Amino acid sequence: MTETKAEQHEGVEPVADGPVPLTEPRDGVPTPLTHPDELARAVQQLREGPRLPIAVDAERASGYRYGQDAYLVQLRREDVGTLLIDPVHLPDLSELGAAIADDEWVLHAASQDLPCLAGLGMRPTRVFDTELASRLLGYAKVGLGAIVEEVLGLTLEKGHSAADWSTRPLPEPWLRYAALDVEVLVELRDYLAEQLDREGKRAWAEEEFAAIVAAPAARPRVDPWRRTSGMHRVRRRRQLAVVQRLWEQRDLVARRRDISPGRVLPDQAIVEAALAAPTTEAELVKLPIWGGRSLSRQAATWFPAVAAAAALPESDLPDLKARHEGPPPARSWNERDPAAAARLSTARAAVSELAQELNLPVENLLSPDALRRLVWDPPPDSNVETVAKVLRGHGARDWQVALTAPVVSAALAEVAAKVAAATQSPPGDA
Repeated sequence: MTETKAEQHEGVEPVADGPVPLTEPRDGVPTPLTHPDELARAVQQLREGPRLPIAVDAERASGYRYGQDAYLVQLRREDVGTLLIDPVHLPDLSELGAAIADDEWVLHAASQDLPCLAGLGMRPTRVFDTELASRLLGYAKVGLGAIVEEVLGLTLEKGHSAADWSTRPLPEPWLRYAALDVEVLVELRDYLAEQLDREGKRAWAEEEFAAIVAAPAARPRVDPWRRTSGMHRVRRRRQLAVVQRLWEQRDLVARRRDISPGRVLPDQAIVEAALAAPTTEAELVKLPIWGGRSLSRQAATWFPAVAAAAALPESDLPDLKARHEGPPPARSWNERDPAAAARLSTARAAVSELAQELNLPVENLLSPDALRRLVWDPPPDSNVETVAKVLRGHGARDWQVALTAPVVSAALAEVAAKVAAATQSPPGDA
């Protein structure tokens, strides 16, 4: 088996009890590559080396910058060591991506990093997601720090995960943190791969990894302004219009200034303005959160959106309820369709029981959305083969279908039998 004890890892000293802090990369802290010539030399090294698993990570500036662009890319392959690449100076990494196209990319929570890497021209053909593998193996905590500590007996310093990675120059402690994030990813991958093999879950993981690689780019959200924090307080259409107009104006400003929307205008300020419906700039800045120096100076930027919402005709106001693709929210099923609610409750219980038996999170065994779509509008014939076909149509992988179609089919049959018995019972019977 792959050696995973902390005392067997280079650069750390064994301790009597507890995990060992991993504070220094084994090859030292690399200097980020910023010049095309430096990148070309790294690409040549990677292209000529053996095809080995390569640890890949990216750091974004979420909460500081608009969007989810990468501001640092980290790679580590055994023959090359750790590379830090600065996408601010090197925004086209397509040659780098091509050089490692035949390697297996090892990432933690791959779906978070792959979109920003694709924006730089880097797209994998194979991945191993250590976070997803940990989920399939039933680990309770699957964050990188937690799983490295449990599996490898090492602790990673995670204090810079929410830093503003658009900062230049990047501080040396941040670079050390970034290098350590890929330091033991391949070692972690090797351990988890062997455990997947032992538990008969390797084929499941391979299907999941292939699905990550094949996943299309995320579609834009419908009415993203409805996700404004505090929207549960907004209950009138005119108020919704204020939220929408302020959200859209904020998005334009944030995009133009390349600043996270929440730093341009907090959600709380949007909702407060919607509830109060001020008719002048003076009334707007009298609201509690708007009275601060920063927002009060910007009233001329934001009040026109409030005024525009106030001037909309009733016919143009947004609907109170958001448009939904697929079934309505499950909390409304008891009222709207009690039979569907019964099907969902029974099928959920069956899938949950199976997930416990397999030591899997229930959402990894079968996505809640796929189950809701099936039971809201079940096929007339709910035998195993038909249920399997419908689940595949809703995006379930083959391994998920093979495991869940029988129990879901049985659950639907159980509810149908109860409904039929209740319908046929004479009045007054229990």
